[in-house]
Amino acid sequence: MKVIIPLAGKGTRLRPHTHTVPKPMLKVAGKPVMDYVMDDVAKLTGVTEVVYITGHLKEAVERHARGAYPIPGVFIEQKVQDGTAGAIALAKAQVDAPVLIIFVDTIFDADLSVIEGCEDDGIIWTKEVEDYQRFGVVVADANGHMTQIVEKPSTPISKRANIGLYYIKNWQLLYEGIAHVLAQPANKGEFYLTDAFQYMIERGAKIRVIDVEGWYDAGKLDTLLETNQVMLEKGRAERPAKVPAGVAIIEPVRIEAGATVRNATIGPNVVIPAGSTVTDSTLRDTILGTGTTVTGCTLHTSMIGDACHVEGVTGAVVLGDHSEVRRSS
Repeated sequence: MKVIIPLAGKGTRLRPHTHTVPKPMLKVAGKPVMDYVMDDVAKLTGVTEVVYITGHLKEAVERHARGAYPIPGVFIEQKVQDGTAGAIALAKAQVDAPVLIIFVDTIFDADLSVIEGCEDDGIIWTKEVEDYQRFGVVVADANGHMTQIVEKPSTPISKRANIGLYYIKNWQLLYEGIAHVLAQPANKGEFYLTDAFQYMIERGAKIRVIDVEGWYDAGKLDTLLETNQVMLEKGRAERPAKVPAGVAIIEPVRIEAGATVRNATIGPNVVIPAGSTVTDSTLRDTILGTGTTVTGCTLHTSMIGDACHVEGVTGAVVLGDHSEVRRSS
């Protein structure tokens, strides 16, 4: 089995952080988002290669993937941002077996082992949501097979959101569908992979729909902070063995060994990595980068990059790497 990981997006909704860090490498509860996904991939048997479709900050993605993951990888640049079908098309030369396609700006709770016993042409994972208008939704028949994917419907034909996780056993028909999609006029400059799935269905393919237990978005600041809270609650929390005098901790938090905290109230939902310092401050719902100093601040719903200095600030702060903010006197 091959795995395709599209990573070419610029992550505009997470600027300024994505000016210097690829979106999938932004950390949630002290761990890059894509690492959560790749941990699940590493548990699968029969994966021979991961194909990374890169673009924005491609060197950083490749360096991280080569150092962090044991599965052999191939890196292909998507020079033209022409949509999800265009991204998967670039991997065609590498695909000679069933394929798992994962978009890694979300974290999911899914049992990928069902792939090994799949008797259908593929699987698409979904999550039931109330705000279905925001998503592409999947319609299934009484047997649990997909009949239709509709992008951001105005009427509730389905509440099962497409989460960007697919297993395609009939990879030949997939690429036939992608070729068909790419031969049509682009929709606002983009070609959609979901149209290739619709092509497959219309030619008799059976794609099973399976709901995931959890789906956590990390594609914009507010949802990334929410996902940070969930991951802390699910086991990524860490606190010093001995809490210094003058420091109050409200769980869950992640204060890594090597972080310095003095005269502060930390939490809930705060990450302070090794090498960062917080003094005379109150932090909640905040993620700090490595080597960052926060002094005399009261912060909430904040995300601060690496090597930043923040002093005397009250409120929500969003700072990219190597930035400085001080309260004016």
